[in-house]
Amino acid sequence: MALTPEISDQSADPFTAPDPEQTRAHRVAASLFRIGERHGATDEQRRRQTHPYVLGSHEAVRLVSFLLSGAALLEEGEPEVDQTDITAALSLVPLARAEMDDLEAVLLRMARGRGMTWQEIAFGLGLGTPQAARQRYERLAGRTAVEAETGG
Repeated sequence: MALTPEISDQSADPFTAPDPEQTRAHRVAASLFRIGERHGATDEQRRRQTHPYVLGSHEAVRLVSFLLSGAALLEEGEPEVDQTDITAALSLVPLARAEMDDLEAVLLRMARGRGMTWQEIAFGLGLGTPQAARQRYERLAGRTAVEAETGG
């Protein structure tokens, strides 16, 4: 009988505490797969999240990062990413971060509106306590409200 090497699975060992980072990484991968299969399996479904003519700030930052790292390849005739492109992408990072803050605050409000507990939300965010999740929401809500009042 041939034995095949097994991937180390800390959860199988009742005497070893699980690695929270590894657990979170597995949950992130499973989350992307789940949402992709359920809501982004077709080109039409994936296009719902993008503007047909204008890149969103997070899309532009990701595109420049992917091209620089080699994760995406330039098309024939497309110019190389230059220092100005990098500067432009860096200039968009604060906007992308603010948009993600807004998105997270809205998602947290909707989660609470759908009856999710702070404990369930904390689990989804990878936070240790319901109090941490609530505090995160309060910080986001406060910050996004200030940004809305000041225009950015």
